[in-house]
Amino acid sequence: MQTTFPRLMLEHARQRPNAAALREKIYGIWQTTTWSALSQEVRFLACGMAEAGLRRGDHIVVVGENRPRLYAAMLAAQALGAIPVPLYQDAVATEFVYPINNADVCFAVVEDQEQVDKLLEIRPQCPQLARIWFDDPRGLRKYDEAGLASLDALIEAGKARHAREPKFFDAEVATGEPQDVAAMFFTSGTTGNPKGVVHSHFTLLDRANAGKSFDQLTESEEVLAYLPPAWIGQNIFSYAQWLACGYVVNCPESAATVMIDLKEVGPTYYFAPPRIFEGLLTSVMIRMEDAGAFKKWLFHTCMAVARRVGPARMDGKPVSFIDTLKWQLGNLFIFGPLRNTLGFSRVRVAYTAGEAIGPDLFTFYRSVGINLKQLYGSTETAVFVCLQPDHEVKADTVGVPIDGVEIKLADSGEILVKSPGLLKEYYKNPAATAEVLTPEGWYHTGDAGFIDASGHLKIIDRAKDVGRIKGGPNDGAMFAPKYVENKLKFFPHIKEAVAFGDGRDHVCAFINIDFEAVGNWAEKRNLPYAGYTDLAGKPEVYELIRECVEKVNADLAQDDKLAGSQISRFLVLHKELDADDGEMTRTRKVKRGFIADKYAVLIDALYGGKTEQFIETAVKFEDGRTGSVSATLKISDVKTFPAIKRAA
Repeated sequence: MQTTFPRLMLEHARQRPNAAALREKIYGIWQTTTWSALSQEVRFLACGMAEAGLRRGDHIVVVGENRPRLYAAMLAAQALGAIPVPLYQDAVATEFVYPINNADVCFAVVEDQEQVDKLLEIRPQCPQLARIWFDDPRGLRKYDEAGLASLDALIEAGKARHAREPKFFDAEVATGEPQDVAAMFFTSGTTGNPKGVVHSHFTLLDRANAGKSFDQLTESEEVLAYLPPAWIGQNIFSYAQWLACGYVVNCPESAATVMIDLKEVGPTYYFAPPRIFEGLLTSVMIRMEDAGAFKKWLFHTCMAVARRVGPARMDGKPVSFIDTLKWQLGNLFIFGPLRNTLGFSRVRVAYTAGEAIGPDLFTFYRSVGINLKQLYGSTETAVFVCLQPDHEVKADTVGVPIDGVEIKLADSGEILVKSPGLLKEYYKNPAATAEVLTPEGWYHTGDAGFIDASGHLKIIDRAKDVGRIKGGPNDGAMFAPKYVENKLKFFPHIKEAVAFGDGRDHVCAFINIDFEAVGNWAEKRNLPYAGYTDLAGKPEVYELIRECVEKVNADLAQDDKLAGSQISRFLVLHKELDADDGEMTRTRKVKRGFIADKYAVLIDALYGGKTEQFIETAVKFEDGRTGSVSATLKISDVKTFPAIKRAA
């Protein structure tokens, strides 16, 4: 489709002026913005930005939760030919310095006082940041900073400009071309500084439309926008596809109300990374811990039927009359109420992406009647590379290449992609661009995988992370850390895991307990604790986690390729891995190399045969203060199992 985002917005406003475009929950009440009202707001915002000096090709940062006004601000900037750069709203102020200076940003639109404070804090390091506009005025009444103003004031300035030049906005929109740069997304920066991924209107809309066609999306869909707009996954689903399809995007009141808002909206099209699905399942399991004996029995009995029958039923395969009846009874008593509790009663298509999802976790959702599918893509590919067709869904693949995509494998096993949705470049970084884009137009994904016999792509791990066991009885066996970690995280008591083993004779792991789930478990057993560190070190908790690890080992023994990845020893970390401490990205991907360096003393203890190790670690609190947490960590040995040889 040869168009731009502002033209699509104007087209919806012409064809469906009174239809809902966006909803936002304010003080518990859903407020609707129609396409007509949105187009008016965008018109005035664009005129105001032009009056303030925003020009074609300029960058403007946008920071905050999903808010209609912030979406309107991005459209307004794009109408002028400027380039929105969404940044993570939960990042600390210093994380804004590099992208703002790298992109020569002079303008910013932010949600509230928290984001204003961050930008004012770094202004000395970013002296070019001249204008900051905010949406929510609470707490900002007495601020007197140069260039700081509300979006309301910007709209008023825009109305005056529009009165003087009523044809200005439409002329600017008409000047835009599909190949113009539409947005820039900074990568999570797992190694070094983040890179600015440059996308055009064409690349983003081409992939948005490819996904629209694949799943027959219409203007009738309802979407809940609750993930960071700076993550391209959220941006594609609630911005690019929103404008491509014309469906309704719902913005929750706050992070704390997402679960309530999810149930109220009842989305038909849903997207989340695996950690969200892990968290939802953990909340279910915690509630089952508190249930009575009969409810527990009913739940586990119905889930046994669901695991056996549910996936086949979702895939349209024949199921016996007796099994169909059993599943329907389970649906009446357990699955239906469960879907309703989770807010998934109306979901027609749900996707997970961002990182691999554990097969057990994936199968759980499909078993209870939720059409959860996997997709494969990245910031550089505008997300959509492979999608799973209905009735062809597998737990261990990410689907088939969709319209316009070609895939080939390098000799190393790395996946190469050619697609209309590929990035234009990494901003101001020709060397990095040349590393990932070949002269023939192939993109190096950095992922290792293969195409199976049915044409589905299977991802093993990041190519750089896949290793080999060296020495011992499993010498030469493949080691895929992310695969192992995802199996561990299926258990509701395990929130995060980091596995080590490349170049070693066995595998060891760090475990983060899920504080809520394990805390609930401890309280039911009258086990007192004084906080995360105290709870994580309890012998009873170690025994609980050891049982989980041994179940993972028993499962890994079933796979002759990955049997060598069984975990021999583990420890439970004394603190939660945290993006503020540099241990994870803002999308909650572990920084494996950073963690290995930071906790080298613990890795040495695991492989050195020690039974405990003292460690003290610096931490950063939410209010910006720093401190330290220390503990003597126990190290536990785990039972491993012989690999099960499958008959040819």
